[in-house]
Amino acid sequence: MASSKRQFAIVTGASSGIGYHLARECARAGFDLLVAADRAGIQRAAADLRGLGVEVDALEVDLARTDGVDQLVAAARGRPVDALLANAGHGLGKAFLDQDFDEIRHVIDTNVTGTIYLLQRVGREMRARGSGRILLTGSIAGFMPGTFQAVYNGTKAFIDSFSFALRNELKDSGVTVSVLMPGATDTEFFARADMLDTKVGSGKKDDPADVAKVGFKAMMDGEGDVVSGWKNKLQAATANITPSPVLAEMHRKQAEPGSASR
Repeated sequence: MASSKRQFAIVTGASSGIGYHLARECARAGFDLLVAADRAGIQRAAADLRGLGVEVDALEVDLARTDGVDQLVAAARGRPVDALLANAGHGLGKAFLDQDFDEIRHVIDTNVTGTIYLLQRVGREMRARGSGRILLTGSIAGFMPGTFQAVYNGTKAFIDSFSFALRNELKDSGVTVSVLMPGATDTEFFARADMLDTKVGSGKKDDPADVAKVGFKAMMDGEGDVVSGWKNKLQAATANITPSPVLAEMHRKQAEPGSASR
């Protein structure tokens, strides 16, 4: 990436969905970009983003691997990162005991291990410089037991909690930490998680562009957390006062395989 006076943002999971639209929000605000995803579509996304008049580098890489994260950091070529939008993640449907463990581990390594490794690599430089913005994509799924989506919800519970802890650790550093907590969003998530036969997978979903706008604004304003959409806000508030066994049964009705036809 050539030298530029513009601010610089790294956006992961940016080939489509929320991540792509977060990258668009950054570009519209004048950030040069380094975008990454584990799919070839990241190159098409980068070409689209260049049309907004900023410099864009793209990397197809598996951020579940620590060496993949190292490749991403190296691709920044030492340029100070003004904003890190850690959005990479994916889900996995069906019953836990029926899932392939390699797929389970990849969800955990993408959503948790790779994410926090990237945060440490970039966050240390931000802290040393005394400025920076971090946005994590969590989920309202982190507020409830994820029957037939247990691993994914568990990873998002980690991210939601982790974001608040890191924010407090960095409160006097000049670095802000925000977490975006969307609900069901119209992305490739449900197809990739093999959940199209579920009620939540086949139902009405939020527009990823709208979700990204909410998250980007929260990051720029330095807010700690934001739930996108009034229905999701209501669901999150309800989850805080509903017993976990009840939440688990509610989630079953949405995520159980075959529930779309019931």
